[in-house]
Amino acid sequence: MPNNRLPSVHLVGVGAALPDPCLSNDDLSQIVATSDEWIWPRTGIRQRRILPPELSVVDLAAQAARAALDQAGILPQELDLLLLATSTAVDRFGSAPRVQAALGASRAVAFDLTAACTGFVFAVATAAQFLQTGLYRRALVVAADVLSRAVDWTDRATCVLFGDGAGAVVLEAGEVGADGILSIELRSDGKGSELLSLAMATEAKPLVGSLRVGQYRCCPIVMNGREVYKFAVQAVPEVIEKALLQAGIPAEAVQGYFIHQANQRILDAVAKRLQLQTQQVASVLERYGNTSGASIPIALAEWIGQGRFGPGDLGVMAGFGAGLTWGAIVFRWGR
Repeated sequence: MPNNRLPSVHLVGVGAALPDPCLSNDDLSQIVATSDEWIWPRTGIRQRRILPPELSVVDLAAQAARAALDQAGILPQELDLLLLATSTAVDRFGSAPRVQAALGASRAVAFDLTAACTGFVFAVATAAQFLQTGLYRRALVVAADVLSRAVDWTDRATCVLFGDGAGAVVLEAGEVGADGILSIELRSDGKGSELLSLAMATEAKPLVGSLRVGQYRCCPIVMNGREVYKFAVQAVPEVIEKALLQAGIPAEAVQGYFIHQANQRILDAVAKRLQLQTQQVASVLERYGNTSGASIPIALAEWIGQGRFGPGDLGVMAGFGAGLTWGAIVFRWGR
């Protein structure tokens, strides 16, 4: 159950950013041996967005962040903390400070967090702790990835899945004992790390004399789709059930389930396990594909924009992916 002696943490604004260029399944059939008839039944995806080469993940992140701040009615200068969940930073040393600069959020401490497709859930959980302790008052969590730049476009097992996008939420500390984030459950299992990876290979090169040095080289996404599916359909319902139990809320009382958009068959399997109605589970896979951690806030932004989810509604955010990592957050939307 929520600790009623600590300040509450509210999600008060959400925004999304998706590039305009669209890559359809028919377009993909001209690149690799595949077709809409092969992709759609297996994934639920018909198209995905591709970020133009002249733009970066920082541009996407800043666009989503501005939309979230506008909805929350908060100025960038009022932020105390900015977390960027990404696996495709433009700088290995971190890209969050660049987002901070683009927004003009001069007071905000900014840093990156990497947990692949669970990154958004982990980042929201991390930001919430800063707010609950009273150290900060307002935080911005952005999840953004440009996975089109990390796939092997000759590998039809992966290139058909991923798209580019960003999503953001604003978090605000509230009164002690008030509703907001009601429970958090996070998990990791490094024994499954080889099932899904975006690795850095090391190449040995001579440096001077007999001394050699290792040099990093980026590798494309590698995934064991069958095993990831088996992991997801078992782990995700379990962690959602535990988060709901901790919050003291039955599954049927939740108006919106915002689960990482990896594969429609996974969403369907999770819904069946939890005995959910179709209208309770958000799905934006058809138009955007797998946008990594950004998929959760993108789905949330769409539902709020369509009036399907609003102030006072109960929601569940659940992520899963490389690491292996997974987690769930139960929340009531709004101040």
